[in-house]
Amino acid sequence: AKQGRTMSDGFRTPGRPDDMATFPGPDGRIILVCNHELDINQVAYSPFPGKEYPADLDRGLSHDAGTPGKPSDADPTAHQPYLGGTSTLVYNPATGTTEKHFLSLTGTDRNCSGGATPWGSWITCEEPEQLTSERGRRHGYCFEVSADPDSGLQKAVALKGLGRCRHEAVSYDPNDRSLYLTEDRNDGLLYRFVPEKERDFTKGQLYALALKDRKSADLRNYDPEQKQVAENAVLEVEWIEIEDPDPPKDDLRISGHQAGAARFARGEGIFFSDGAHYICCTDGGPTRQGQIYRLLPDHFGKGRPGLELFLQPTESDLLSNGDNICAAPNGDLIICEDLVGDHKTRKSPHLRGVTPEGQIYNLARNAKDKTEFAGSCFSPDGSILFVNVQMHGLTVAITGPWRA
Repeated sequence: AKQGRTMSDGFRTPGRPDDMATFPGPDGRIILVCNHELDINQVAYSPFPGKEYPADLDRGLSHDAGTPGKPSDADPTAHQPYLGGTSTLVYNPATGTTEKHFLSLTGTDRNCSGGATPWGSWITCEEPEQLTSERGRRHGYCFEVSADPDSGLQKAVALKGLGRCRHEAVSYDPNDRSLYLTEDRNDGLLYRFVPEKERDFTKGQLYALALKDRKSADLRNYDPEQKQVAENAVLEVEWIEIEDPDPPKDDLRISGHQAGAARFARGEGIFFSDGAHYICCTDGGPTRQGQIYRLLPDHFGKGRPGLELFLQPTESDLLSNGDNICAAPNGDLIICEDLVGDHKTRKSPHLRGVTPEGQIYNLARNAKDKTEFAGSCFSPDGSILFVNVQMHGLTVAITGPWRA
């Protein structure tokens, strides 16, 4: 895919592709559902022409389509639609071609990351700068998008029980049937949503992670004067209830921390692999190069989870500021590095591999213009690695063979 191209539904391929996932399609096809990290003002990357919601498109499908009419001095963006959402494409690996591509969710704000479910859907997450728009519409929610190759644009239904915050990513645990959610703040929490009914995320209970023996812990390892979390040590954790998952203000993490939840350093990518959730904390650690935590849901037995600081690199030529994350078929982690610092000082972003033993290697580097990779994910059979070059609006397919 490439931003700006005309899709099968007549809309333009949206720009700023971020995290995504693959699903098996009919006759060997691969379905990709891809986030687009767009806000209301990024009209240049919009799927729609101009600044208005298409007149012939059902406004009820959008989470925030704006009001019909022309802009006014009082609110110049009142009529503009929010441009975040997802697109879905059908890829034929036999021919190396995209056979179908369409808009599948719209009207949301800065869809950064998300997570796949085993029944063929993608949980896409809003990461808004402001949780309430100037026109009073609330954002900061998650939405479920079916990976149906014939669905077309789906109705945006906010999953309010999953929390209202600056969401980042989601991982589904098939053992406890819960969702685990990260929050992209330097004082964010790690959440767990337990649904009342399997495969139904409209009702349930939201929790936040806390250390068993240390209330309101700081897991960022920023301050050498504070008690540091040691690499490879496993801490016993518990889950505390979130009383109001849909607060009117952007303070879900603050009230949760006051109630005892632990703070993380910009929780971004999270991925479930081999019985554990791997979590990228983008600027954690004493050098702010990031951390990878590993959550072991039953480490101490009888449902008592453990949290391990799996990796905290401090050398300049190793992993820096991990963002999106996935697991390769062989168990390695594949990590997209985030952009930190200004264009002059930042290093070229990489796709890095991490073995189960914690060894780091380079897989790819964008040496040309220092724009980030995003959305790394493997095809269902493990033969193709899909990844986005975000600022160029490119989705590419990389074939193996991959290390066994």
